[in-house]
Amino acid sequence: MSRILFSNGTIWTGTGTTTDALSVRNGRIEALGAAALARDHDERVDLGGGMLLPAFADGHCHPDHAGFEAMGPRVRGLGTVEEIVEEVRRHAAAHPGADWIVGGGYDATIVPDGLFDAHWLDEAVPDRPVALRAWDYHTLWCNSEAMRRAGLDASTPDTPRGRFARRPDGDLLGTMIEWDAVDAVLAAAPARTTGDLVTALAASTAAYVAAGVTWIQDAWVEHGTVEAYLEAARRGLLATRVNLAFRADPARWRAQLAEFATDRERVRALGHDRLTAHTVKFFLDGILENRTASLLAPYSDDPCTRGMPVWPFGDLLEALTAVDAMGLQAHLHAIGDAGIRTALDAIEHVTRVNGPRDRRPVIAHVQMLAEEDLPRFARLGVIANLQPLWARTDPPMTKLTFPRIGPERARRQYLIGSLLRAGVRVSFGSDWPVSDHRPLAGLPVAVTRENAEREPSGGWLPGERIGIEEALSAYTAGVAHQAFAEDERGALAPGKAADLVWLDRDVRRLDPHDIADRTAVLGTWTAGVRTFPPAHRSGV
Repeated sequence: MSRILFSNGTIWTGTGTTTDALSVRNGRIEALGAAALARDHDERVDLGGGMLLPAFADGHCHPDHAGFEAMGPRVRGLGTVEEIVEEVRRHAAAHPGADWIVGGGYDATIVPDGLFDAHWLDEAVPDRPVALRAWDYHTLWCNSEAMRRAGLDASTPDTPRGRFARRPDGDLLGTMIEWDAVDAVLAAAPARTTGDLVTALAASTAAYVAAGVTWIQDAWVEHGTVEAYLEAARRGLLATRVNLAFRADPARWRAQLAEFATDRERVRALGHDRLTAHTVKFFLDGILENRTASLLAPYSDDPCTRGMPVWPFGDLLEALTAVDAMGLQAHLHAIGDAGIRTALDAIEHVTRVNGPRDRRPVIAHVQMLAEEDLPRFARLGVIANLQPLWARTDPPMTKLTFPRIGPERARRQYLIGSLLRAGVRVSFGSDWPVSDHRPLAGLPVAVTRENAEREPSGGWLPGERIGIEEALSAYTAGVAHQAFAEDERGALAPGKAADLVWLDRDVRRLDPHDIADRTAVLGTWTAGVRTFPPAHRSGV
């Protein structure tokens, strides 16, 4: 028997109550309050006046991409083209044996319209291919050698799922937009090795438990990545629980059905308590910043386009119905109002064809929502997975999004408060590495709708602000529901798994803007095992 007592702090249960003590026995919550204090214990954690609550979870992220970004070149957060080019030069010099330089995370807002020139990278690395993903992961910037190796030139045509930025004379500029264009470059690069993938997953899941997160939804898993997950689990390198969402490719989804079944069975056969594979990811559109999100009406700054749908509608219905018949959960990326409507229409079709079951489909991002579609979420049992950090007037919003959609549609973005009031299940995520993986960074924006400069005063779309406990619930119980795990996690009650996070202060009592900078994660437990930092014993 092993019993841990947590006391001397505020314990937020996630059920509308607080208590002052909690005991854990053999990985599960045993008792709360006086009943916990009355039990003998083997270990005591003195909360020191801090806050204990259900561990956070992330309902939508990309841990392998985050891990690879950390390996370099480290371009995320750099503010000028010159700084990025210099970092690429430094990284290339430090890795003379690398055939390709592949990285990610550059800020697309630092040049007009997000269009970057291959010649800028040629100055740093003229003789080896360089390929950098933008922070949105829907765009890629590469040098001339990368385009040469990929066999791309002025004669390369755009496709329905990819666009090549061009110079006035028709030659390729070096910015690739969306799937077919991005993949045309990356297909020529060497594939990441399983060893590199394992290293990336170990680093990213360790970063998550340091942020108080114990469950994540990897929302973009390719067939070749599954072996790395299995190996990381076998070697004890997954610091968090991870659910895999296999990406459905509109060009080959029929062949993928057998892969999905095989990969799901491989994960199930491993029987590891931190690895599951229950989900399939569908990208339905792109992003507003690239004018590739699918809209009901033309873009305000380009009346010739309504975006770039990824799937032919008939194929989407057929694929989604087949995946649902396999008992897999649908997780759909939808940004624009037409993309979201398409997702809802497809889910409604599947429900009608396959009949009722507890399927819990997820629409991720839900950026620009048509008012008449809002009630359909609750009616269809759809979970809205949102990234609260995006609900603010930051440079991507003011420089790219607002001009693309105009003021009326801008007011229909990230309607978190409206969704909750309509009875919709809301879960939060980060889309890391697109934005910060720390829930403590997302909480302030959900509550204030203000940017780092506390603007606009009172919040952008103030009616969509939510309370701090609602935001905490979206990061805990909301994601647990998305994971079909509400009986196990997301709240503190006897019998539930002891997935816990210990903060040095009660975030409910802070100015929301101070949460990210003034709050520290002091401990994270997964099923009663301390995963951050290394376990230590206090007085017993």
